[in-house]
Amino acid sequence: MSLLNMTAVELAAAIKEGKVTAVEAVKESLERIEEKESLYHCYVTIDKEAALAQAESVQAKIEAGEISSPLAGVPVAIKDNMCTEGMLTTCSSKILGNFVPAYSAEAVLNLQKAGAVILGKTNMDEFAMGSTTETSAFGVTKNPWNPEHVPGGSSGGSAAAVAAGECFYALGSDTGGSIRQPASFCGVVGMKPTYGTVSRYGLIAYGSSLDQIGPLAQDVTDCAAILEAIASHDEKDSTSIDRKDTDFTKALVDDVKGMRIGIPNDYFGEGLDTEVKDAVLKAAKTLEERGAVVERFDLSLVDYAIPTYYTIAAAEASSNLERFDGIKYGYRTKDYAGLHNMYKKSRSEGFGEEVKRRIMLGSFVLSSGYYDAYYLKALKVKALIKKAFDEAFERFDIILEPAAPTTAPKLGASLADPIKMYLGDIYTIAVNLAGLPGICLPCGKDKAGLPIGLQLIGDCFQEKKLIQTAYTYEKARGSFPVAAKEVR
Repeated sequence: MSLLNMTAVELAAAIKEGKVTAVEAVKESLERIEEKESLYHCYVTIDKEAALAQAESVQAKIEAGEISSPLAGVPVAIKDNMCTEGMLTTCSSKILGNFVPAYSAEAVLNLQKAGAVILGKTNMDEFAMGSTTETSAFGVTKNPWNPEHVPGGSSGGSAAAVAAGECFYALGSDTGGSIRQPASFCGVVGMKPTYGTVSRYGLIAYGSSLDQIGPLAQDVTDCAAILEAIASHDEKDSTSIDRKDTDFTKALVDDVKGMRIGIPNDYFGEGLDTEVKDAVLKAAKTLEERGAVVERFDLSLVDYAIPTYYTIAAAEASSNLERFDGIKYGYRTKDYAGLHNMYKKSRSEGFGEEVKRRIMLGSFVLSSGYYDAYYLKALKVKALIKKAFDEAFERFDIILEPAAPTTAPKLGASLADPIKMYLGDIYTIAVNLAGLPGICLPCGKDKAGLPIGLQLIGDCFQEKKLIQTAYTYEKARGSFPVAAKEVR
């Protein structure tokens, strides 16, 4: 049996028992990448030699009893906006096309402490700005379920790599749904933790008040184990929270009796594909049959989530991307006349169209005369959205809804209309505005055979309830096929 049939936790157990080695797991992953990467283009960078060297080192530590984590020896892929010492980190942008960090992101270091082996860096929408992984400067990633369709974004490379069997799990980042939406499109499990649970140190920022690192994996068990490994308090990140309840694998319990689940009427109206709606409501029925109390309710302010999110995110992006000027590191234009011309040409040539669009929007809403009218108003609405969720969680343990209004669109269909692409984030962005945890897992397929994602949302610091609910549904649903059918 191929090792690629195993989940990350199953593989780690087999390595610990001596049935297989970390080196063998890496070699099989690299063979799979060599076989399929030209079709799917999940990676920006693959470092074979470093991965094999890491695997040998980790294997020796496992055999010596120095590492015993549930992920020890398992190959992982890292989204290319997380710094990795000595490995190219580009954010899928020309402006960072030659950037090799001198340090690693805290989440990456935590995985390495747990014995993970890094295969490489995955493709993404440039600076995480996009919903399809088509804005990358290094080419588009394709959905392993159907290469004519997008894998979602911005963590599309990470989601596609898991679905294609090109890694056992991956890290992504979620600013407005960038883990959960590609998880939905690629038929894998993706989780965005409560803001501050995972350190953002070493994560190249898009929207600092919204970004959060999280796992993409084959099942809920893997997700819980990964989140347990990467969650930590970090003094280098001023938004990091010192939590004492990060033993997330203890929440892998098949029981939702008495769990109160709310279904927002606002998210099941116009614009939602019928097949997606039916699959998500069927999942809700499954949980109800397992003992959960399911009830419909109205979640206010939904119509304001998208303009609020794009105002705040663009404003923060314009500020965060100001540092990329062609001076300190990254791309610099070859021909220029004077300092200001060099700034202008380096940024014009280095950034893609979508990034430029958001920088300009962000600069506008922060400018004199418009700050109060747009940015300050968006911050006030953000607080109201958080209040609406607080009121909902006084009644419910979990909120259940779709992850996206449709299944994965065809390549090229979204970029032609940016506003339509932005509207596709309607079910995910409020979670980031409120700093809440959310998880997406497969709940069916449409008539074209593309996956449909079920999204579960919890109150702040209630990841364990999310994991327990998702795990219970996963057990009731049974195994879900993956894209790489010939391997798994």
